[in-house]
Amino acid sequence: MQHVLALSTLYPNPVNPRFGTFVARSMEALAKRGDWRVTLINPIGLPPLALGRYRPLADLPELSEEGGITIHRPHFTLIPRIGARRNAAAIARAVLPVVRRIHAATPIDLIDAQFFFPDGPAAAEIARTLGLPLSIKARGSDITFWGEQGFARQQMLDAARAATGLLAVSQDLAGQMAAMGMDAAKITVHYTGLDRDRFRPFGHTQLRDQLSRELGFALPATAPLLACVGALIERKGQAIAIAALRAVPDARLILIGKGEDEAQLRALAVSEGVAERVHFAGSIDHDLMPLILSAADVMVLPTVAEGLANAWVEALACGTPVVTCDVGGARELINCDTAGRLVERTPQAVAAGINAILSNPPPREAVAALTDGFSWDENAAALAAHYERLVGAA
Repeated sequence: MQHVLALSTLYPNPVNPRFGTFVARSMEALAKRGDWRVTLINPIGLPPLALGRYRPLADLPELSEEGGITIHRPHFTLIPRIGARRNAAAIARAVLPVVRRIHAATPIDLIDAQFFFPDGPAAAEIARTLGLPLSIKARGSDITFWGEQGFARQQMLDAARAATGLLAVSQDLAGQMAAMGMDAAKITVHYTGLDRDRFRPFGHTQLRDQLSRELGFALPATAPLLACVGALIERKGQAIAIAALRAVPDARLILIGKGEDEAQLRALAVSEGVAERVHFAGSIDHDLMPLILSAADVMVLPTVAEGLANAWVEALACGTPVVTCDVGGARELINCDTAGRLVERTPQAVAAGINAILSNPPPREAVAALTDGFSWDENAAALAAHYERLVGAA
């Protein structure tokens, strides 16, 4: 059994159980195969005084077993809002002693970074110090956002040059990485996985009644239901989805996620005159997500940038077509009217896309069939093959 040490700054924990669940599912599926031992480092950034929302993070155990994986959570010093330039170096300093101990006890064959920034540059320093092959994965905003920040861009390019191989969650993102100056020959596309037992069409007639009780929000059987999944931040486009409601008569909109824009979005719903038709669900139990997506007529995400959004895949798997923007890997999924519509990032265009689907809804089973190639087993198999190639090339 070979041994991969994966570094991921975004990973579920008891304080933030929804952070990076897709990373956890991928690593757990890899560990279940039996050919790779998986050790995960989830660095926890804390300011010099860990008060307020940082206090529960400081109290997390530094070692735990979760989903068949050993998780280490060393602390690094974080300077909120202004410290991004130094985060990768701070992570490497904090993590390296832990990795040395792990390597001495159970030799590591490969270092893996689950995000390109700040994980990638930190992992590059660790791999260089230990003389190990390195894989770095790009997921979306680590390229589209951090790639626009000069200091981060340079750190990522240096890490890419040091890496043995690179992963991208979509063909489009692979192209963006190459355009930044990364070696295209190193890049492999690695699509997300999917829990096929959980994300599938649920069609029983009492589903909306059940959700109405669970959410405390009226979901009339005959009213169009829209779901929007994503952090409540400007680039995800919830404001556009709310404004679009005015042109989608009687529709209800469920916003799933938390974020800094919640108060602003609530005020917008009031000013648009649609407050009674918008429900802020916050972070929800993962078992509730497929029920909401199955009950919805359309999943709406007027996002400004993505790699390949897990929310797109999960909605389609539940038989729900998607209205989103032509960004990232959207065309790799939303490539026919059965899958949904790609629209401009305006309320008028979003409303038109929604209404087009509502007037001629595709069969749910046909929508779900579009994700037949997605599973965590497939994701793990592709990841294992990628790792094998890198270790063999080192």
